[in-house]
Amino acid sequence: MSKVMIYGEIKGGKLKKTAFELAGAGRKLADELGGDLGAVVMGSQAEQFASELGKYGVDTVFVVESPELEAYNSEYFAQALAQVAKDKQPEILLISHSMQGKDLAPRTAAKLGVATIADCISFRLDGNKLVGKRPMYAGKCYAEWVANGSPQMASARPNVLKIEESPKAGAVEKIAFTPDAGRKTYVTKDLVLDTSGKVDLTEAEIIVSGGRGMGGPDYALLEEMAGIFGPTATVGASRAAVDAGWRSHSDQVGQTGKTVTPNLYVACGISGSIQHLAGMGSSKVIVAINKDTEAPIFTKADYGIVGDLFKVVPEFNKELKVLLAE
Repeated sequence: MSKVMIYGEIKGGKLKKTAFELAGAGRKLADELGGDLGAVVMGSQAEQFASELGKYGVDTVFVVESPELEAYNSEYFAQALAQVAKDKQPEILLISHSMQGKDLAPRTAAKLGVATIADCISFRLDGNKLVGKRPMYAGKCYAEWVANGSPQMASARPNVLKIEESPKAGAVEKIAFTPDAGRKTYVTKDLVLDTSGKVDLTEAEIIVSGGRGMGGPDYALLEEMAGIFGPTATVGASRAAVDAGWRSHSDQVGQTGKTVTPNLYVACGISGSIQHLAGMGSSKVIVAINKDTEAPIFTKADYGIVGDLFKVVPEFNKELKVLLAE
């Protein structure tokens, strides 16, 4: 019996890294509860990911198949996940707090008649009760929340939970699903995917962001820095840069953009409004480059460089090339 169940999100034909992060946390919780860890994946091609999930501690992979699940649909995916939860009756159900998860978790919780703890950065058990730790007030403090109802539901912030290998069976159990056509929903006419090959902001280990101080849409210096760091790095932007039309909204970091938790966040020409800090304040190491000594970003930064970014970044990139070549 799966005491703990996770949802494995698939995007672009690949299992997202968040599934392995959830598996790591779910495995520990399942061991403490003395039960198995299950994972739910959707779509006809989902069975291929069973061995991957098994590698990270999943005992059973529940593959839900239906033509309506080939592309993400809020209503049908929530119906399917709720169906599996009702049938298998896990004590805990974990979902990633990704763009998809932000939509799926509350919809599924509503169908199950329970609440969900959103955007958690860690989990623990108090007896059999799930306790989720999450940021409050734009990251100014943290609070622990207890889940009520059954299953106990929570979503986890991407890139904060540790990925750990813990080989288990990864046995496949296929589940048929017929959606409730009586529930109104939408039809996906066209799916436009990012084919740039860039790592998603929420999963990037290193983010180089530019703000109003960039002075325009030329982000070549930042793209160069991200390129030097390698394939796990990408470029982000503040709301001011996005509002000015310099970068797309998909690059926006902040309260009205994406919440990120990279190992390294380099803020170039970003003043550090409370909205921006709310989106990147949980980064493990923050480096700020700004010519304004009073910029709020310096209060959050681990390392700060006061200077013109157009003079600092080229030198930074030169040194970075030498350092990483050693």
